[in-house]
Amino acid sequence: MSDRTPDAAMVDIIAGARPNFMKVAPIIRAIQARQAAGSRLRWRLVHTGQHYDARMSGDFFTQLGIPEPQVNLEVGSGTQAEQTASIMTRYERLLLDAPPAMCLVVGDVTSTMACAIAAQKLRVPVAHVEAGIRSGDWTMPEEINRLVTDSISNWFFTTSEVANANLRTAGVPDERIHFVGNTMIDTLLANLPRLCPPSFWAEHGLQPGGYFVMTLHRPANVDDPAGFARLIDAVAVATRGLPVVFPVHPRTAKTLAALPGRPPSVLAVEPQPYLEFNFLVRHAKAVITDSGGITEETTVLGVPCVTLRNTTERPETVTVGTNELIGTDPSALAPVLARVFDGQWKRGSIPELWDGRTGERIAAILDRLLCR
Repeated sequence: MSDRTPDAAMVDIIAGARPNFMKVAPIIRAIQARQAAGSRLRWRLVHTGQHYDARMSGDFFTQLGIPEPQVNLEVGSGTQAEQTASIMTRYERLLLDAPPAMCLVVGDVTSTMACAIAAQKLRVPVAHVEAGIRSGDWTMPEEINRLVTDSISNWFFTTSEVANANLRTAGVPDERIHFVGNTMIDTLLANLPRLCPPSFWAEHGLQPGGYFVMTLHRPANVDDPAGFARLIDAVAVATRGLPVVFPVHPRTAKTLAALPGRPPSVLAVEPQPYLEFNFLVRHAKAVITDSGGITEETTVLGVPCVTLRNTTERPETVTVGTNELIGTDPSALAPVLARVFDGQWKRGSIPELWDGRTGERIAAILDRLLCR
């Protein structure tokens, strides 16, 4: 550690990839509100640059009103090991030059794990937002990131009682676990009045309840061209010719480009900005996905959601919400979506503390930990 004394009220807030930005926005707003009321709590937004495409990150800063990062590590692309190493070395330099009192990481991307390791090695305490969630699937890089980050964190901000139980099972004492809710939902609820249709809405004749939204990026679903082609064909059949709006993740684009063609009802579009994407989700007949975060948003919006995975780190979206896991076999889609067409999908409800005030609860705890 450098001889510089850590700023006693400074929190580094780490954002590296698209899911992070919507999670940190409510925390920053809540800290700003406490500052306006006289709190000494301060923040420094550190963008690692893990996602550097404007469509995957830059739009979010503008649309969600997030201030420009005070620091951008600009790590860019690379293998997971290369990105991890680059983030750690660049963040370490920042910590040595200007150490904060705490490093706050969110979610489960490479930046989450890498910054937590760098901070903890320099004796900067780590707080993890969305701590304790588990899929049990170690083939997912995100699961490794969650396990490593939670194993070295000091404080744990959780989204559910399931996450709390996972942490207790791992030996985390109750006094370090703070059940606060879901900052993703803070952002969603705050922006509902601002959701707007994408530019292609009228061009494709989209109507509320008259189309599906699909997102796919898990290796098991998209890396094998033949398997991916079967999945796309099964989606087209199961959705009965209705438009399927498919914002294509950069990872998925490589495989999609290798296919000889796709059904005309599958509308491949660029990754969408936050306000446009959630407009599409809000008005969709249903969502088909292999993402975790989208299942949280569909749960709160009351939109049927079909997840093409065998496990989920967000079981409350299944037990409480509108999500169902169906595995990765494309043949399972048609009978499941038949229930959507027949109006037989479960209604679902909203999990505890997913009320739009999670950022406020986190900021209050940070204030108590660092400023009292």
